[in-house]
Amino acid sequence: MDLDKRTFEAFRKLIYDKSGISLGDGKESLVSARLAKRLRALGYDTYKQYLDFLTGDSEEAESEFVEFLNVISTNLTYFFRENDHFAFMEEIVRQIVDEGRNKVRIWCAASSSGEEPYTIAMTFLENAQGFRGDCKILATDISTKILRMAKEGRYSEAKMQGVAPLLRSKYFTAVGRGAEKEYTVTDTLSSMITFSRLNLSKPPFPMKGPFDIIFCRNVMIYFDNIVRKRLMDEFSRLLRPGGYLMVGHAESMAGMLSDMATVRPSVYQKGG
Repeated sequence: MDLDKRTFEAFRKLIYDKSGISLGDGKESLVSARLAKRLRALGYDTYKQYLDFLTGDSEEAESEFVEFLNVISTNLTYFFRENDHFAFMEEIVRQIVDEGRNKVRIWCAASSSGEEPYTIAMTFLENAQGFRGDCKILATDISTKILRMAKEGRYSEAKMQGVAPLLRSKYFTAVGRGAEKEYTVTDTLSSMITFSRLNLSKPPFPMKGPFDIIFCRNVMIYFDNIVRKRLMDEFSRLLRPGGYLMVGHAESMAGMLSDMATVRPSVYQKGG
């Protein structure tokens, strides 16, 4: 099956309109490779047939669109990725404890398969000695498939390479042996986190906030400046005064900060 230019452009527009993800030129091979499995599963012979089905007015099409985005969206993550953010979070948590605050709310806006929100939970717990309050983490993603994996919280030995042995023993339960060995998060971590599907390109969001910290890392690189600005304004609305936003190191927010100031590379603080 070949993906012709016109059909690719139609897919690209559909992806942008529905998810805010902006695919660059020359991505035909990526899109065709990722969609081939869906075509086979549904019995379609051409990408045009699949496109027509997706854009049709039926309940089946709406359900399939979720699967479509599951396939298209990229989910690359690992524990303690871009670790300097978590080093800075340690300082924030200790400050929260010193201030005697008893309620902390954190949003992981692109949770992928769960490594990031679980890293956030571990970082909080390891630096919150003396904290007697309530810390909750909201973890969202557009992909229902990846959210199911995140909720399960089960990781291979290879995926655990970034987790120190002490943290493994405290926050994970080992299952199996040898090449089959896996690690499952304990209730200590999972009880702190609520996973939910959310499309970041469609603010305003239903959450009321305010959040003390928002992580939105390595997802805005897929958005154009229109979607980024809309998203930054929503982050500002949902952050408490003095709250922090952390984005990926490769993501520039120049000209989009409104009432946020840069406090260190890829970390912003809301005024007030």
